[in-house]
Amino acid sequence: MTEPDVHTLAGPYALDALPDDERARFEAHLAACQFCTTEVAELREAAVKLATQVAAPPPPRLKADVLNAIESVRQLPPQVGGGALRQRYSRRSVFALAAAALVIAGAGGVAVDQYRDKQAVLQTNEQMAAVLSQPDAKTSHGKVDGGGQATVVMSARADAVVVVLRDLHRPPNGKVWQLWLMDASQRAVSIGLTSGDLTKVVQGNVVGNTTFGITAEPNGGSPGPTSAPVAAVEMT
Repeated sequence: MTEPDVHTLAGPYALDALPDDERARFEAHLAACQFCTTEVAELREAAVKLATQVAAPPPPRLKADVLNAIESVRQLPPQVGGGALRQRYSRRSVFALAAAALVIAGAGGVAVDQYRDKQAVLQTNEQMAAVLSQPDAKTSHGKVDGGGQATVVMSARADAVVVVLRDLHRPPNGKVWQLWLMDASQRAVSIGLTSGDLTKVVQGNVVGNTTFGITAEPNGGSPGPTSAPVAAVEMT
């Protein structure tokens, strides 16, 4: 993987998501870059405000505005020549970042690797913002036995769920963590596999499920849970 342009690290730096080496690299750059200094300050302010405010119904055009403007999320470095300071990102891009911050507020951060792939960032931010903008979006948190935290945001209206796993311990040898959505009768539907932290948006076939769960399954996964869950987060 190629090393990211230093300007593109403003987002993860604002969310305290950089490893020590990249944090040191960016802070050295920050000392001499007015563009990044301004962006970090404004992104942190936006993220903190959205992560700490009491939930309230979003404006009617919130979802449409985010989706219409998502392509404006800045990833290229700015022109740093002479002249007036240029605004390098739109208000909509700030919302997209802050929306991601809201989801992970209870989970402590987001993997910086997400910021290294522009297309992945655009897609994840768009999908997360679409779920968060729903008036029925509900956030739930749960601990993972053995270490880790799960944050789940569900919207029946969007028929979608956002799952964020942080500080997840490694599965036993020969096993993988399998993620499930379960209904009231304990019927489980697999929504993926992981061996560590992740941020995932699931769209479709979400309505009717009441619980998010994690089990340790053989590598490659299982058709259904074969072990007791290490996490079970009620979504309704």
